[in-house]
Amino acid sequence: MSGPIEGAPTLTAVVNEVNQTIADVGERALLAVMRSAGADSEVAEDIVIGTGDDAAVLAGNRQTVLSVDTAVQDRHFRLDWSTPWQIGARSVIASAADVAAMGARLSGVLVSIAMPPTTPVTTLLEINQGIIDQTHRLGGRVLGGDLVSASEISLAVTSVGVLDAGPVTLANVRPGDVLAVSGPLGAAAAGYAVLATGVDGLRSRTRRSEHWAIDEAVSAFVLPAPDLAQGPRAAAVGADAMTDVSDALIEELITMSAASLVRLDVSSRSIPTPRFAPVIAELIGDDDSVRRWALAGGEDHQLLAAFGDAPPHGWTIIGRASAGAGVFIDGAEPNLHGWQSF
Repeated sequence: MSGPIEGAPTLTAVVNEVNQTIADVGERALLAVMRSAGADSEVAEDIVIGTGDDAAVLAGNRQTVLSVDTAVQDRHFRLDWSTPWQIGARSVIASAADVAAMGARLSGVLVSIAMPPTTPVTTLLEINQGIIDQTHRLGGRVLGGDLVSASEISLAVTSVGVLDAGPVTLANVRPGDVLAVSGPLGAAAAGYAVLATGVDGLRSRTRRSEHWAIDEAVSAFVLPAPDLAQGPRAAAVGADAMTDVSDALIEELITMSAASLVRLDVSSRSIPTPRFAPVIAELIGDDDSVRRWALAGGEDHQLLAAFGDAPPHGWTIIGRASAGAGVFIDGAEPNLHGWQSF
């Protein structure tokens, strides 16, 4: 990626008026500031041309993995629940998880941002900073993007990854494989339940000693923290199949079963859940919610994989594959459903 853009306006110059909107500043100046914010002092070896040109150019002799994910205001995030920085960072995680699920390491992201002209400049720049920070944390770089006017805020993040070996698809589960997940499930769903119930109201009727659970649950929703390095690790030990848990574990299991033409059996008691989930379930008065969040919650972006042998350290075995068809939870066909886009 190229260094700071010569002559690019500084952040202070762009936002020198508190109430400036993106329309006040204009696309050209905003893009210059956004590119400058993401510029690195050291140029990555695989980036031939970075952000600022018509397209990014990457060099390398390994297979490249590409995936895009879109987040839409009031559908995937709310401005009264999340900070702009969290919105930007979260959008990167959602996209990068798909790359990790193929067994790839993140190289960079391309981002298209749409928002109303009346949006404060600070909102855009904070979203941009969240994108930059999260991408760097995952080992990638912002390669470029686009900025357009729209009636609501939306972000489309295309993640680019590289494979050290062949890709791990979701269609190669074999009878006899064990099913495992890379981290706890139901965290984001518990956080959503807290936010939907009302954080302040929930705090006001709970003991101070339980506030930690509310805080952790909210954090898990506004910014999931899966260990996406587990994707390449799973690929390195020979995972037969893998996907990320974005729409819900039950939905990913159904997709994996249908693609691989096998039966998948899962024990709900084996599914790891966050330590705060039982506390939140008790606070909102829903005893069965922990199980439901783990199976049908989604948006945790942990990884689900099938292994012929033992999974890597940090993974938890939750079930097995066998000859046949369908998904069975605790021996029965599930009546739960996860995220539906339409």
